[in-house]
Amino acid sequence: MTSPISSNWFQYMTMASMAQAAPAANQISSSPLGGMANDNTLFMMILNAAMQSIQQSAPTEVPLSQNPMAMKGSGSFTPIQVIIQPLQTSQAEGTPAVSPDSASIQPIDTRDVPTSPNDKSDFGFKPVQFIKLENTLEGKLSGSAQHFINAGRKYDIDPGLLTAIAIHETGNGSSRAVNEKNNVAGMMGKNGLRSYASVEESIYDMARNLRKNYLNQGKETIAEIGAKYAPVGAANDPTGLNNHWTKGVSRQFNNLT
Repeated sequence: MTSPISSNWFQYMTMASMAQAAPAANQISSSPLGGMANDNTLFMMILNAAMQSIQQSAPTEVPLSQNPMAMKGSGSFTPIQVIIQPLQTSQAEGTPAVSPDSASIQPIDTRDVPTSPNDKSDFGFKPVQFIKLENTLEGKLSGSAQHFINAGRKYDIDPGLLTAIAIHETGNGSSRAVNEKNNVAGMMGKNGLRSYASVEESIYDMARNLRKNYLNQGKETIAEIGAKYAPVGAANDPTGLNNHWTKGVSRQFNNLT
């Protein structure tokens, strides 16, 4: 263990004590050779040489004001200012945040559509189990349960019917239409398959369309809706997927209710 007391100081004090105890210290011979016979003289010569060596090797004390390692007590504290820059992304400036091309997105009709007396169906708005609905949705549809509920409430449509159509049309959030155009219901526009700024907008547009052009027109069953929504033999259905529309939507709807 290193003592907090300097070893040079301890050596100096030891030799000084010995010098005070030595007799006839002031009777040193003027001749170095003649003093060799005197033990006290020899001791004092050694002691003086050792003390001079200690004094020469002692570090020069630096005033506190000139010590660069000393803290300057100015009486005030200046905090260090740290500026955190915002996270930079690789997205180029001006690039739209949504995947569909903004130039191809057509404005949607957001007007309210009241329920017509012609609607004799059982597809009016009904409360649904949110957790069950949310757990059913996958892919691009994940996290959209609340949008289906809100759109159903706005247009007085069972959220289960809206969700069943979206799951069937997109392969439960896996189709190219929903991933590239946010189109959840196969809705067509002026230039073909329609693009939306978000999945939520597509859900609301589907609900408005069903209320205005199907339920208010007296379509009472999924089969009746499908005959107009996805007619068998349509020109835009070369692979015959419309043949499975009524059965597929009905199966999804029954799973949710």
